Amino acid sequence: MPGMHPRTGPTRFAYLGPEGTFAEAALRSTLASSEGALYPQPSVTAALAAVRSGDADAALVPLENSVEGSVPATMDGLAQGDPLVITREVVRDVAFVLGVRPGTELAGVRSVVSHPHALAQTAGRLAELFPDVVPLPLSSTAGAAAAVAAGEHDAAVCAPIAAERYGLAPLVEDLADTPGAVTRFVVVEPAGALPAPTANDKTSLVVVVEDRTGALLDVLREFAVRDISLTRIESRPIRERKWVYSFSLDCEGHVAEGRVGEALAALHRVAEDVRFLGSYPRADGRDNRPVPASAADAAFAEAGEWLARVREGG
Repeated sequence: MPGMHPRTGPTRFAYLGPEGTFAEAALRSTLASSEGALYPQPSVTAALAAVRSGDADAALVPLENSVEGSVPATMDGLAQGDPLVITREVVRDVAFVLGVRPGTELAGVRSVVSHPHALAQTAGRLAELFPDVVPLPLSSTAGAAAAVAAGEHDAAVCAPIAAERYGLAPLVEDLADTPGAVTRFVVVEPAGALPAPTANDKTSLVVVVEDRTGALLDVLREFAVRDISLTRIESRPIRERKWVYSFSLDCEGHVAEGRVGEALAALHRVAEDVRFLGSYPRADGRDNRPVPASAADAAFAEAGEWLARVREGG
């Protein structure tokens, strides 16, 4: 099928930096030790821009956390600008430590910094440890570790890899309020050939609906009538248009499948706009629901042949 042949593998990877972020750990977990060059970026926006400009072949960025939900910068960055497609997802356990300069004790901590998601996931423990300290947000957990190493702050909520990278001591380990949290990262590349179907895939979209009663119901109906399960749906404001929203969603299946392709074509008819964000192997440890016989590719093919005979008068 056109567009379904293997992609040429990327060799230059941008990621949310600086060195020592969970994003770097997730990216390294997907690559052989000698595969590819890694380029840390100061923000998700910068990582995506590196791909769009051709400075990188792909970017790995966080999409959602199992405790704190989606990452707005990634959702908005994929919904706007030149099209990019997700070619892979990576699910990574998230464990936090309180990194300090060696010799620092709890009583000596007057400032704590980290990425907003990390601060939210450790808010309870931090309040217990430092009731008089207001944590400060920074652009990344690794940036927080670097700031502590430079003497700008006293403690950072960061990944163990960041503490080690910047010479910090883990004053408190297992800092998260909810143990077992994971973050879902995605690898994005310029629009092009898609990964081949694996029978356990996801498809991601951004759908803009008209401001009318029942518009979202029309979108959901196109999936329901084809036995397609949604695994995520969220609304995001469209910055240029007050009180108009887009819906970012993931569904089970691959665009190469008859039911998924037909659903996307139907959405293109009923929605104001549809942006396809890719079909890629599922990696969250769950399996797609079995496809009913009436929604399988063979059923769509047979129905198409029947319709062709009807139109031909046969």
